[in-house]
Amino acid sequence: MSFLLGAPSARVILLTGPSGSGKSSLAARTGLPVLRLDDFYKEGTDASLPQLPDGGGADWDSPLSWDAAAALAAIEELCRTGRTALPDYDLASSSRVGEGKLELAGAPLFIAEGIFAAEIVTACREAGVLADALCLRGRATTTFRRRLLRDLREARKPAGYLVRRGLRLLRAERSVVARQTALGAYACAKPEALARIAAADEAGARTA
Repeated sequence: MSFLLGAPSARVILLTGPSGSGKSSLAARTGLPVLRLDDFYKEGTDASLPQLPDGGGADWDSPLSWDAAAALAAIEELCRTGRTALPDYDLASSSRVGEGKLELAGAPLFIAEGIFAAEIVTACREAGVLADALCLRGRATTTFRRRLLRDLREARKPAGYLVRRGLRLLRAERSVVARQTALGAYACAKPEALARIAAADEAGARTA
C-alpha cells in the first residue's frame, strides 16, 4: 500500500543491471529526470551491513547493503508530489555527506537507476507508480572492464578490493541478471531499452 494517498502525477522507469552495465550513461541519454538509487546505500558504520564470506569487508553488492524502504519512499513522493529530498552518498567513504533534492518540474516520467532497482519492482507496481522495469544486459567481459576502469578512476574503494570485486562480479554476472529478471525487470540491450523508454515517455506525454 502506498504511504501517500491520491493518484500519482508521474511514474517511474526502474533501470537496473550489473554494476558497470551502463545504467547511468543510458539514463542521462534519455533527457528524463534521474534518481540515483546508489545514494540509498547504508552507511559503512551500519551494524546491519552484510559481510563478505572471505572476511574482505562489507558486501556492497548484496541488496541488504541498501535501504530499499527509503528509496521506495523517495520514488513515491516524487510520483505524487513532483519533488523529494535525497541523501548525497559518497561511495569512497561509504557515508552520507549531505542532502540534495530532485524536482520533476512537471515531467510525467522519470528514471530511477541502480543495481538494486529490481528489488522494488513489485512494490512500485503495487503502489501504481511503475511505468516499466528494465535490466541492461551485455557482454560480461565488457561490463567487467568498464566497471573496473570507472571504479579505479573514481577511487571508489582501494584498488585491491576493486579488482577482487570485479572478478567476483564477472563470475556472477549471469546469476545477477537472472535474479533481476526474476524480480520483474525486462532484460535487454541498450538500443531496446532506449526504445522502451522513449515509448513510455511518449505515452506519458499523451496522458499528462
